[in-house]
Amino acid sequence: MKIAIIQSSLYWENPIANRNYFKEKINAIREEVDLIVLPEMFTSGFTMNPEPVAETMNGETIIVLKSLAKAKNCAITGSLVITENNNFYNRLVFIFPSGEIEYYDKRHLFSLAGEDKIYTKGNQKLIVEYKGFKICPLICYDLRFPVFSRNVEDYDVLIYVANWPKPRINAWDTLLKARAIENMCYTIGVNRIGADDNNHEYVGHSQVIDFLGNSILEPQENEGVFVVELDKNKMLETREKLGFLKDKDKFVI
Repeated sequence: MKIAIIQSSLYWENPIANRNYFKEKINAIREEVDLIVLPEMFTSGFTMNPEPVAETMNGETIIVLKSLAKAKNCAITGSLVITENNNFYNRLVFIFPSGEIEYYDKRHLFSLAGEDKIYTKGNQKLIVEYKGFKICPLICYDLRFPVFSRNVEDYDVLIYVANWPKPRINAWDTLLKARAIENMCYTIGVNRIGADDNNHEYVGHSQVIDFLGNSILEPQENEGVFVVELDKNKMLETREKLGFLKDKDKFVI
C-alpha cells in the first residue's frame, strides 16, 4: 500500500482556506497512492471554539473530500470538527474512493486544553478494512493510552493524526515508536507545523515507523507531501517468525 502524508501549517479557524490548501496539495500529487493522511482538525487547527468551524457529515469539507477521493481513486483520512445532535466531535473521517465513509470520534479528549469540556468523546475503536490492510486510525492524545490502541484485532497499520506541540515533541517521537513495537504494526504519525492563535508552536515530526520500530520515514520538520510504501507480507512474516502478538494479554475496555 502506498500512502501520502501531508504535513502543513493550518489557517486558524478558517475551513475555506484550509480546504483550498489541501485541495491544491492533493491535486498536485502526481504518483498513484492508495491513501492520503491529513492532520488533526485540518480545517481549523486545534480550536476550543467549535461553533464557527463545525460542519455536518453532509457539509462542504466532506463533499470536497469525496470528490477528491473519487478523482484520485484513493482514500483520504484526517479529523475535523463535526456537529451532530447538538454535540461537537473531534471526528476522524475515512473516505473511500467510492464515497463511502467510516469515522472515529476521539476517545481521549485533551483535558489540559479543556477539550473534554467542549467536545463529546467517542467510545468505539474503528478498524478500517481497505485494499487488504486493516487500519486503526486514532487522534493525537490517544497516543498516550496504549491499552485502547492495543492490537487485539490483528490490524496492520496504526495511524495518529495530530496537533502535537513543540514542547512535548520528544514524547510524540518516543510513543509512536513504542506503539509500533508493542503492536508489531506499521505506525504513521501526521502532525502539523507552524503556530496557532493560542501561541502554540508545532514542528511536525510526521513520520512512518515499521513493525520493529525502524524508521521508514524519518521525522519531518518542513511542509511537504511524503510518500511511503508498506509491505504487508514482510510484516506478517516477521510476526510469524517472532510470535510476540500471540502472547498478548486479553482484556476488555
